[in-house]
Amino acid sequence: MNLSIEQKYKLLFEISHKTSDTLDLDEIMVQLLDTIKSVVDYDAAGIFVLNQAFSRGTGLSSKNLIAGMSFRGYGQLPNGDDMLTHGKGIIGFVITNNTSLVVPDIRLDEHYVEGRSETLSEIAVPIQVNNQSIGAVNLESDQLGAYNENDLSILQFFADAAAIAIEKAILHRQLMEKELLDKQLQMAKDVQTHLLPMSDPVIPGYDISGICIPAEKIGGDYYDYLYLQGGKLGIVVADVSGHGISSALVMSAFRSQLRTYTHGSDSPAQIACSINERLPEFTGGNHFITMAYGLLDPTLGKLTFTRCGHPSPTLIHSDGSSEVLHVNKPAFGIYRKVQYMDETKILSPRDILVIFTDGVVDTEDRCGEAFGTKRLMAAVTKYRNLPAKALIQEIINQTRIFNDFQPFQDDFTLVIVKKE
Repeated sequence: MNLSIEQKYKLLFEISHKTSDTLDLDEIMVQLLDTIKSVVDYDAAGIFVLNQAFSRGTGLSSKNLIAGMSFRGYGQLPNGDDMLTHGKGIIGFVITNNTSLVVPDIRLDEHYVEGRSETLSEIAVPIQVNNQSIGAVNLESDQLGAYNENDLSILQFFADAAAIAIEKAILHRQLMEKELLDKQLQMAKDVQTHLLPMSDPVIPGYDISGICIPAEKIGGDYYDYLYLQGGKLGIVVADVSGHGISSALVMSAFRSQLRTYTHGSDSPAQIACSINERLPEFTGGNHFITMAYGLLDPTLGKLTFTRCGHPSPTLIHSDGSSEVLHVNKPAFGIYRKVQYMDETKILSPRDILVIFTDGVVDTEDRCGEAFGTKRLMAAVTKYRNLPAKALIQEIINQTRIFNDFQPFQDDFTLVIVKKE
């Protein structure tokens, strides 16, 4: 039969009425299946929605191409069903090609994958949003030639009308998933924040301060102050490859390892060797970590450093001259056996030690030019009379001006040590 304008209006009203009180996709699909039977009969039917419709923009994924579905008359579909997993069969063909299909005899159709033994004929149409297929409506009959072009026209009209309710439900689900992800990220950020120093060290004769600004909500940069025996202070700045959740998890495990090893009497280089050997146990070989770790003896002004693939800390003297820490070995996680080395410097009055991650110097302007180490050291020299915390804030201001106040593309970590 052909639907009259009045019948189409009635069908639209029924769809709208049945789906207006819910945003739950599964409930909406059940209501739609009940509605379509009043205009096109079936022995089995299903509404299927693509998994990508759920995960678009959320970073989520699934082993199934088809994620949301509601059906009548099929019995229980197996988890490994080819239609669900690979999008095979008539439903998969309709969705993939964004086209309708009427099959008078499924035994003669090359696309058919058996879902129920009684089915002899089938009809399927895509559910479209912005001319793109997000799913399909499928009807099956136990009679040969049960469906014709008129049924196809009715079913396509139904699918077009149903698409509005389905898209609304998908958007709602995406919003709920995003809110959940945001809450989880905020919790992770709160945890990571408490892994960083809550305050700067108070050591007579020194002014020390640091900051870590993640490029995303959570990051892979880390700095810390380790209060050790004999009044010594461990100062560490490290950077896990990448940024985001996985890097933050690796950094958390790295912090635990570092704090375990630094409570012995080993030198910075020996500690680095121990961490490098254990690293694959908590990274799975998927990350590498750079680190600059210094052991400060405040009484002697002696600083013993080891560097593991990290940008070189720079020492700026009171006369404006500067020197870098030359000793360097590969980052953690590249080679299992590395013999790291120590380097010792004596801090003189008014010397400034600058330790940073590459996110500080790699900040780019709109032309793609990096802020660079020279600009960083020039800023430190220019504002050297400021307290360490204020000096860091001025460097942040300089980098933000340089990149025209764009968001940092990498985690930004900076520690300043001033000998007064």
